[in-house]
Amino acid sequence: MPFLVSDTSVIIDLDRGDLLEAAFKLDDSLVVPDLLFERELDAEFGARLRALGIIIESLDGNEVRRATQLRRAEERLSVADTFAFALAQGRQWTLLTGDSVLRSVAEAEGVAVHGVLWIFDRIEAAGICDAATLHGCLSKTAAHPRCRLPRREIELRLKRYAS
Repeated sequence: MPFLVSDTSVIIDLDRGDLLEAAFKLDDSLVVPDLLFERELDAEFGARLRALGIIIESLDGNEVRRATQLRRAEERLSVADTFAFALAQGRQWTLLTGDSVLRSVAEAEGVAVHGVLWIFDRIEAAGICDAATLHGCLSKTAAHPRCRLPRREIELRLKRYAS
């Protein structure tokens, strides 16, 4: 079972689109670093994420050092984001992020990285949700004022889901 290390933005976008439960039906395990969970997710999503089966992982010493190095080198990243990166890199797991800086760092470092639209694609391919449901979910996610997903990619998927 593949492991997907998520940052906070992916969890929030999935929740905004009412796809959080569907994401946990994939054959992947969703993982977050303990620090990220405690600082950014526990208060609002904690009980629900635990019930869905999220895996909360502690970083080992080398991973904490890597996160610290990255934070010093790239101050635009939050501590939680550097922990997600270090966990994905250290364990050779896939990183899920909606943060362009974190994505760029992951790509430069050879860490497999995807965003929330990739999760939409995986849910579609697995037949977990039908096209009409995905259309509604993506429309809802895209309508949020803080949505940072690429408009062109959103439009391509909405057209596909509508046909």
